[in-house]
Amino acid sequence: MKRGLAKTKAALLAGAAAVGLLGSGVPAASAQDVQQLEAQMRTMQVQMKELQRQVQEAKSAAASAQSRSSENLDLKVKWKGAPELSSSDGKFKFKVRGRLNVDYNGIDQDEQVTGDPDVSAVELRRARIGVEGVVFYDVAYKFEVDFAGDGTSVKDAYLQYTGLPVNITVGNFKPYNSLEEMMSANYLTFMERAAFVEAFDLDRLIGAGLSYDQNKHWTLAAGIFATSPESDQTTFYDDGTTFSSRVTVAPINEERRVVHLGASVRHRDAVGDPRDGVTENLFRYRARGADLHLADRFIATPFIGESDTFWGLEGAVVLGSFSLQGEYSQNQVDVASAIANADPVYDGWYIDASYFLTGESRPYKDGVFGRVKVNNPVFEGSGGWGAWQIAARYDVLDLSDQAAAITAGGVVTCATCGEQKTWLLGVNWHLNDYTRLMLNVNQSEIDGGLNDGAEITGVGMRAQVDW
Repeated sequence: MKRGLAKTKAALLAGAAAVGLLGSGVPAASAQDVQQLEAQMRTMQVQMKELQRQVQEAKSAAASAQSRSSENLDLKVKWKGAPELSSSDGKFKFKVRGRLNVDYNGIDQDEQVTGDPDVSAVELRRARIGVEGVVFYDVAYKFEVDFAGDGTSVKDAYLQYTGLPVNITVGNFKPYNSLEEMMSANYLTFMERAAFVEAFDLDRLIGAGLSYDQNKHWTLAAGIFATSPESDQTTFYDDGTTFSSRVTVAPINEERRVVHLGASVRHRDAVGDPRDGVTENLFRYRARGADLHLADRFIATPFIGESDTFWGLEGAVVLGSFSLQGEYSQNQVDVASAIANADPVYDGWYIDASYFLTGESRPYKDGVFGRVKVNNPVFEGSGGWGAWQIAARYDVLDLSDQAAAITAGGVVTCATCGEQKTWLLGVNWHLNDYTRLMLNVNQSEIDGGLNDGAEITGVGMRAQVDW
């Protein structure tokens, strides 16, 4: 089309030049030549009009096609570690989610005292894939499966209705206890959570809950759950009952400046009618040495609890690149009368501090800390250093209370009931918002029980990516 217009313009210019020459004193052309020239001019005018009509039709067709495309493809695409698809009106959303943690643990387990050999091994700590999204504005969903270890296990698997002032959640999800437990492992400062989280069985359960998080300065949540994790519920006829609630307050909640306070409580009753054994339906309490996943457990109780009541206090402060965080928890156990006439109180606590050498800060929302935004991510040709974080933690778990009374009961013994104190040093390198490398150097000291005096020293390394 453009080529046709160019030819037409050239012809018009030639015609105009000829007319000019005729008018400037060039010898007059014959009458026949003039008639031919006039005919050519009329033909070019017709061609010009036809070309204008074709251009107008092409513009109309393109506009119509664009309009039809917009109507048929009602889709928006955003990149949040992975593509997030949504309808233009926000009615529907869908995203594939997942994570991969590849770990190395090297652990000196003080074999002369404990009898357990040293550990030097790698593992897929987490290998998860799942989906999340929204249906008709107000119904959110999440489903995630973990393929790490010897089999598969369902992690988050729930529906959540968000159309009311409070959110209603039903499915397999975390009961409302502890700051570290409520946070995603993607955002933890250290490779593993504090020892009391494992010892007191803070983990996902099937249930229903109500939560309020519409105010930036406080949250409130409560729920009722089964007692056994989803993977263990085939062992028992009766799932038991767990009640859980948590409240958080953030009197200061600003960018790079946060003060967080919180408290939570949980009561649970053990399941009944075990398929096998006498005491497997009761609760037991234990944690791994050196706060590393591949370490053995050097303080532990037998199955003793008919019910227990957990409560915890939590606090955190963020001042720019510096962060201070701590929790104290206590678990009062009702021991089965056939085992012992004792009701021990176990406790655990930790305090940690961290600092970003590269200027980043821990982001806070809805009562938990989230994804770090890297100022200068590492990628080809960027020259970025990523985010560098250093951290230290002191972690204590005490399972020694009334150990002698339990041993005297005669049915079970509490030979490894004791106390574990752990120091941790960590360095985290966030290459970008979704990828980081972690290094932990940890040491636990064991007091009491058969492993009294043992020192468990370990090094942990992790390569992590999530989306």
